[in-house]
Amino acid sequence: MSSRGEGLVRLRHLQFVVLFIFGAILLRLAWIQLFDSKYKDMARNNVLRHVTLYPARGEIYDRNGEFLAQSRECYDLMVVYRELPKTGFDTVRLCQMLNIPRTKLERELSSARYAPRAARRIVSYVPKETKLLLDEYKIPGFYTVYRTVRQYPRKVGGNLLGYVGEVSEQMLRRYDNYEVGDYIGLTGVEAAYEEVLKGKKGLRVEEIDAYGAVKGSYMDGAFDTIPEHGKSIVCTIDAKLQLFAEELMEGKVGAAVAIEPSTGEILMMVSSPTYDPDKLVGRERGNNYMDMLRNKRRPLYNRAVKAKYPPGSTFKLVQGLIGMQEGVLRPSQTYPCHLGYRAGRVSMKCHEHRSPADLSYAVATSCNAYFCYVFRNILENPKYGGVKNGYDVWKEYVESFGFGRDLATDFMGEGSGYVPDKEFYNKRYRGSWNALTVLSLSIGQGELGCTPLQMANLAAIIANRGYYYLPHIVRSVEGQDSLDRRFYERHYTKVDSKHFEPIVQGMWRSVHVDGTSTWARLEGLDVCGKTGTAQNPHGKDHSTFLSFAPKDNPRIAISVYVENAGFGASMALPIASLLEELYLTGEVKRQNVVDYVKSHKVYYPRYDK
Repeated sequence: MSSRGEGLVRLRHLQFVVLFIFGAILLRLAWIQLFDSKYKDMARNNVLRHVTLYPARGEIYDRNGEFLAQSRECYDLMVVYRELPKTGFDTVRLCQMLNIPRTKLERELSSARYAPRAARRIVSYVPKETKLLLDEYKIPGFYTVYRTVRQYPRKVGGNLLGYVGEVSEQMLRRYDNYEVGDYIGLTGVEAAYEEVLKGKKGLRVEEIDAYGAVKGSYMDGAFDTIPEHGKSIVCTIDAKLQLFAEELMEGKVGAAVAIEPSTGEILMMVSSPTYDPDKLVGRERGNNYMDMLRNKRRPLYNRAVKAKYPPGSTFKLVQGLIGMQEGVLRPSQTYPCHLGYRAGRVSMKCHEHRSPADLSYAVATSCNAYFCYVFRNILENPKYGGVKNGYDVWKEYVESFGFGRDLATDFMGEGSGYVPDKEFYNKRYRGSWNALTVLSLSIGQGELGCTPLQMANLAAIIANRGYYYLPHIVRSVEGQDSLDRRFYERHYTKVDSKHFEPIVQGMWRSVHVDGTSTWARLEGLDVCGKTGTAQNPHGKDHSTFLSFAPKDNPRIAISVYVENAGFGASMALPIASLLEELYLTGEVKRQNVVDYVKSHKVYYPRYDK
């Protein structure tokens, strides 16, 4: 057959296929129009309503299986304006059932008029009892959608757990998997683990008759999808310890963080003042939120991971470790202290204690002069070829302890603190500065800023003799065998482990022999501690304490920071000691210390004017 003949055959085949397809379409249309009445009936008598099925949010447990956050049943009341009865309905009765002003109902209905076919939410957080009344009342056009909202049985960890709220317009532009009316974790654990906790929405397509009654799922649920419950998570937090810490910190401004050194798990994280997380759930959420925003003590601000505090004398531990690693300090080396340190016109005061002091005694008694000598010897080490080069070396050591950067935890909003670089001082002093210019850094003052989490991590580093695990707030996730591998890796400082023993011995001596931390002693437990008093331009000095216990095989490392509370031993120490007692022994026997802490009032010029 010629090529021309073959072409004609293919053309006829193509024409036949096209005619067959069009014929099938015409037959289907004819069947629908002439014989199948279901579409006509649906158009005449019914509408389809697409109802979103919201999943329950995943539960949050503490390390011992106690609920920290649960989901409870509630409902949204929706309206489709075109389905409202033409003769009207009893708006007064509806408002009474919903406990809302009539003006709100009228405002929402007025807005619904502009999109009469679309469902609009009238009111949220409708309890089950009210939902049952609405079902009985049966106003056409109104229907309820099942939701869950958070409840917090222990009422602790406001800043830690965070809160859930409705997605904003800005979030809708940023995330394409959320819709108007969806809830999202906004802060804390709720935000950090949003993808795990939120679950997956479902859909039900309902048939509605002309009177607004639901006839059932369209086509027996062929287009329905089932919501998937959010996954539960187990936190590292000990709820009992968390609650006790919040009680002790009540009325004070500051933070307390405790870490398990062998894992990096955060046992307790308190920012004070805190808030009852249930306050940010329900219809009063907006009012409560604004009240907290207006509070000068800033309860919504998580000081535990964001505040930049001068670490004060607790930072002397780092100076001693760097000095030993760099070979400019021996543990037996002594330096004099005559109520302070003096060099030219520069002076640093100190409290009265025996002189001269070696490293162990200097740590135990928190001698300022001793660590001024150590700091100068680090920066002025001849092998660096100048103080500025020595400062760079010092800064690298400090950063290896986790300062001056965030710790890459699983907690959102973590601050980095601040360790100034030499360019900062070059700019401030026009290049003309030396070790005496920055001498305040030797005792954790000056421009240095650390978060309470970083200070607790320092306690864990010393407890571990030179390394730490990334602090984290979640222990396990439902359906996952393990966490991100980074939480199981050791992070080593630039200081060899052998140099930590003299520092540990000094901290033990501070508690058990002749130091500033003797109030932290617990019978039968080798507690190690270091007090800190940080200078403060706004009133009294800040009180801080860093500790771990027991000395060998430590189970808890803790840092407490209380603004304007004076000496480290006056407030931060007893709080930390009580928390260690509870965690290590399961009870607190020193009720007199509890009474002292709870009755101690602190005045805050920055907040209480």
